[in-house]
Amino acid sequence: MPTVSPYGSWKSPITSDMVIQNSVRLGSIALDGDNIYWAEERPHEGGRNVIVRRTPDGVAEDVTPDPYNVRTRVHEYGGLCFWVSDGTLLFSNFADGRVFRQDAGGDPTPITPEGVDLRYADGMIDRNHSRLVCVQEDHRESDQDCANEIVALDLDGCGEGEVLVSGSDFYGYPSVSPDGSTMAWLRWDHPNMPWDSTELWTADILDDGSLGDPRKVAGMMGESIFQPEWSPDGILYFVSDRTGWWNLYRWREGNIEAIAPMTVEFGAPAWALGSHTYAFESAERIVCEYAENGFWKLATINTRTTELEPIETPYTEMSRGDIRASAGRVLLEAGSPSLPDALLSLDPDTGEISVIRESRSIPVDDGYISTPQPIEFETDGDLTAHAFYYPAKNADFVGEEGEKPPLMVISHGGPTGAAMTSFSLSYQYWTSRGIAIVDVNYGGSTGYGTQYRRRLNGEWGIVDIVDCVNAALHLVEAGEVDGERLMIRGGSAGGYTTLAALAFRDVFRVGASHYGVSDLGALAEHTHKFESRYLDSMVGPYPERRDLYEERSPIHHTEGLSCPIILFQGTEDRVVPPQQSEMMLEALREKGLPVAYLSFEGEGHGFRDSTNVKRALEAELYFYSRILGFSLADDIKSVEIENLD
Repeated sequence: MPTVSPYGSWKSPITSDMVIQNSVRLGSIALDGDNIYWAEERPHEGGRNVIVRRTPDGVAEDVTPDPYNVRTRVHEYGGLCFWVSDGTLLFSNFADGRVFRQDAGGDPTPITPEGVDLRYADGMIDRNHSRLVCVQEDHRESDQDCANEIVALDLDGCGEGEVLVSGSDFYGYPSVSPDGSTMAWLRWDHPNMPWDSTELWTADILDDGSLGDPRKVAGMMGESIFQPEWSPDGILYFVSDRTGWWNLYRWREGNIEAIAPMTVEFGAPAWALGSHTYAFESAERIVCEYAENGFWKLATINTRTTELEPIETPYTEMSRGDIRASAGRVLLEAGSPSLPDALLSLDPDTGEISVIRESRSIPVDDGYISTPQPIEFETDGDLTAHAFYYPAKNADFVGEEGEKPPLMVISHGGPTGAAMTSFSLSYQYWTSRGIAIVDVNYGGSTGYGTQYRRRLNGEWGIVDIVDCVNAALHLVEAGEVDGERLMIRGGSAGGYTTLAALAFRDVFRVGASHYGVSDLGALAEHTHKFESRYLDSMVGPYPERRDLYEERSPIHHTEGLSCPIILFQGTEDRVVPPQQSEMMLEALREKGLPVAYLSFEGEGHGFRDSTNVKRALEAELYFYSRILGFSLADDIKSVEIENLD
């Protein structure tokens, strides 16, 4: 018989140690013959990224030795940063940005120079010319005005790359055709982001490895192109949102042809370079991931008939931005509300799946696991927005009679991102203690078509707030949660939405900002190159519309703040500098509102070290318990809360 106890005070078997223990974050995948390679980010090693190889006999072993950390800071968000061909591994080392070559059984040796601030990502090994073709970001003269180019790195040398393509603000997806005759790539310029407007170009590769005259294949103004990819028989495929949905196309004999046109999304926002949502199992068959109403699914497409055939699996969140294939085999990352993210091997003929590596185990019974429920709700007039609701759930407890659970509203980052439904032990940490969650896909989120994604254009700090507020009120009106105990939290852009909601709306009792933006103008002036013009579309041109930036910046409207806030920040964050949190801290101090601030030395944009992840999770729970007045079932280290009587 469950024990009656106030929501928030339930004793849960899901501890903070359980959240961080024996967990990894799975990254890029590569196939090299019968060998499988992938990246693992390991919180228990301070967030170090390691390349792992699995041989055909099922043996997995680390390839990159300590202290190498396989990661890149191109665009600050990184992306594809290791490449494999014929047993030779190339990787970017995070500490110095250099690319290293590691042959089978050997030690890493650099192929780029020391002491030069160059960064590398994306691309592929071009065996025809014994080189790595990739994106280079040159920070030697400036961080904010760094040069982005496509270069060729000599596999047998140790020097700067030969520039193949330059002149645009950004590049991505350099890809060489199977016969080595042609290279394709994406380019875009400020103020566009890659999900706003990009162009697809190709050029012949000459005998000396240089490129002939480039030619534009696709890319109208306002058309977002994603993942150009050559088929095994040398046809160029790509994803475009020219119809209002990211769909597949191919360029053949000078013509562009639609492949399986549908009102679904075959693409995703290219925050990290080198993401893949489709792959060629053969010239006749594509294996692809696509989003329908916010859920990612798996299918095959026959390239001759262009017919799509869904593949049924127990995994309902197929997209992690990386899928690879070869004859008779598909590798991908996937998860579900009840299954942790995992690296999977799929037989495309039978649909049989085998698990190669799980990101973590689920060491608790289903009775403690809350399953997300998709909800739609009215917002901003006659519009509809989307979210996933996680009810409070613990097999050992029920709330007191007449009591409703407190609600945590989560605003995701990006803001051009999306809430997903893969199993999250950190979410279950909250729900198993009696705190409900609603993870909001506010207007501007991906997975619902271009029109939905562009709702936020010119409206950041308005649409996202309205949708988060209306998600909470929808659940209050439905009788699911306590309208007097509404919380809001978010990280990065979600941290901005959190702070703005607290400054401009009197709905929430408490908030938590993880490396969130408080001053839009300061962000426009000081952020990195990739996002330095992002706010042109989300708010308006800067400094011409400085009035809008001040109008929507929480730091300029602290008179509207009336509830406690806890702030989390990494000292090495280049995307949202610590100044953003520190300004808000001082403003809250001056107002005399309860505030706590946790700064983590050495952390960047997001926390990777397990000790810091644990501390942030427990500190947030402690803060909520003090503000909302529920007792804690756990022995948690206290947090200094200023201005709390």
